[in-house]
Amino acid sequence: MSICAVIMAGGSGTRLWPLSRAKHPKQFLALRGDHSMLQSTMKRLSGLDVESSVAICNEEHRFFVAEQFREIDQSSSIILEPVGRNTAPAIALAALSVESDPLLLVLAADHVIQDEAAFTEAVNKAIPLAESGKLVTFGIVPTEAHTGYGYIKRGDALDSGFAVDQFVEKPTFELAQGYMDSKEYYWNSGMFLFKASRYLDELKQFRPEIFEVCQASLAGKKADLDFIRIDSEIFESCPSDSVDYAVMEKTEDAIVVPLEAGWSDIGSWSSLWDVSDKDENGNATSGDVMLHNSQNSYIRTDGKLVAAIGLDDLVIVSTKDVVMVAQKDSVQDVKVIAQQLKDNSRSEWNLHREVYRPWGKYDSIDSGQRYQVKRITVKPGAKLSVQMHHHRAEHWIVVSGTAKVTKADETFLLSENESTYIPVGVVHALENPGKVELELIEVQSGSYLGEDDIVRFEDIYGRVSKDV
Repeated sequence: MSICAVIMAGGSGTRLWPLSRAKHPKQFLALRGDHSMLQSTMKRLSGLDVESSVAICNEEHRFFVAEQFREIDQSSSIILEPVGRNTAPAIALAALSVESDPLLLVLAADHVIQDEAAFTEAVNKAIPLAESGKLVTFGIVPTEAHTGYGYIKRGDALDSGFAVDQFVEKPTFELAQGYMDSKEYYWNSGMFLFKASRYLDELKQFRPEIFEVCQASLAGKKADLDFIRIDSEIFESCPSDSVDYAVMEKTEDAIVVPLEAGWSDIGSWSSLWDVSDKDENGNATSGDVMLHNSQNSYIRTDGKLVAAIGLDDLVIVSTKDVVMVAQKDSVQDVKVIAQQLKDNSRSEWNLHREVYRPWGKYDSIDSGQRYQVKRITVKPGAKLSVQMHHHRAEHWIVVSGTAKVTKADETFLLSENESTYIPVGVVHALENPGKVELELIEVQSGSYLGEDDIVRFEDIYGRVSKDV
């Protein structure tokens, strides 16, 4: 029986702020090694007989998913959720969209698995159980009395797994220690393997309203570039529920297969320190870092040199626009800062200074009253939308590559060290016709410089004006 991987790529958590932000969350970041967590999840499937894949993500992150798959030469169906409705509806959309009746291997895009051979072995052990109609979840063999995870209590042995006796909510430390000592409990990983039809049958029995809404919303699906769009009006009426509550806690066919593979959901900076390579003093570093007399700290910089002296059990994260310093045992509270930024309408909670777009990226180098300076990078063959602005003018200076510029009724090429001026209200477009990246400096001036001052007339990526 064939396997279809279902990659859950939604979510915009703030527990790894300031690196992970609402519009660029952790699943799209390279936290360990050269590949993002999403890419690592896809590459992890290479040892399995996976014939197809379906990624589920939201509208805002769709170009991240498509581009990151292309970077590693992987293809996947990408279903766009108009609104988040938790995991039970997301998996239902995947199950309803696949042809024939494959096994669905459901994976989160933001997990770390250090022992991929052990992961492959556990999935292969679970295949016969899933083929027989069981709904398999993978239980992580606990390494500590962790209070941040839900637990699964095993029951009677069945082949390479155990019947699920009970799902348990996040416990107190005393309960978690008892669970660990008993060796009868596993961390709930949120990874599953089951037939598409079995999942839908159980969902239809226990949460028929979810099944019906997902079926109806998918009936009106439309293809859009790399993406599958479902009927948003119908899907918005879908109840929100997790696969655990909707199906796994109710079915009589739930099986847990133990997994001992260096798993982590990277739920905090301290958990990233746990799975990172460390020096002889227990320090994990990334980027240009110099240390002296420091122990057991996590220090990461995406640009400027960070020098750390006399530190112990600290987390320091430096991005282009934020420096965050926290005690390692207090890093869960970074979400409090992120919420304060959101409440104060500051951009740092959801956007980096460097912002990725389907055509490339821009870096907001400097800004002040009535001006803003950006460094813009356009990928070969890519094109920004045909647009105009009501409140700002733009001056473009080409640093490297070739720019094809449309300004009102004229189109012309600009090479290195050449420039042009776009007055307020003039329709314009920018394209890279070359084989190398185009890099230019954009100087904006005007009474309002917000990204929502864009009126689009044409866009090859199908974006609307609010989706810059």
